[in-house]
Amino acid sequence: MRLTVNEVEHELDLDPRTTVLDALREHLDLTGAKKGCDHGQCGACTVLLDGRRVNSCLLLAVACQDARITTIEGLDDHPVQRGFLDHDGFQCGYCTPGQICSAVGMLDEVAQGRPSAVTGTGDGDLLSDAEIRERMSGNLCRCGAYPNMVPAIRQAAGR
Repeated sequence: MRLTVNEVEHELDLDPRTTVLDALREHLDLTGAKKGCDHGQCGACTVLLDGRRVNSCLLLAVACQDARITTIEGLDDHPVQRGFLDHDGFQCGYCTPGQICSAVGMLDEVAQGRPSAVTGTGDGDLLSDAEIRERMSGNLCRCGAYPNMVPAIRQAAGR
C-alpha cells in the first residue's frame, strides 16, 4: 500500500489490519506519535490527516492511502512548537507530539471559523481560554501541563 507521510510517499507491505499509528512507528520509524491508550481516548497518537487532527490508533492505514499524513516530525519549526517551548507547555513530553499536532489542527479549525461545543457561550472569541481548553480536551496530559499549553497556543496564533 502507499502512504504519504510528511510529504514523502512510501510503498509498504502491510497487513490490512495495520493502524496508521503502527505503520508510522513500526514500519517508518516515526516514533513521535505515541501509543497511549490504543483506544482513541488519550490523544497521544494524534496526527494530521489532510490537515485535520485524528487519532492514528483508530485509523487503518489502508483507508488512508489517498491522504496526506503529517506527524510531529513533519512540523518543522512550527509556531506551536515554539509556543510550547517558550511557555513550558510540557513536562515529561510523552503527550507533547499529540498535543502539538492537535493544537495545529485546532488553530486551522479556528481559522476556518468552525465552532466548538462552547462557542457562543462566552464572549465570542474563538481563542478564549474556554475555547482552547474545549478544543484541546481530546488530548490528555498525565503531568498536568495544561495551564502552560493555553498561552503556548495563544502565542502560536499571534494573540
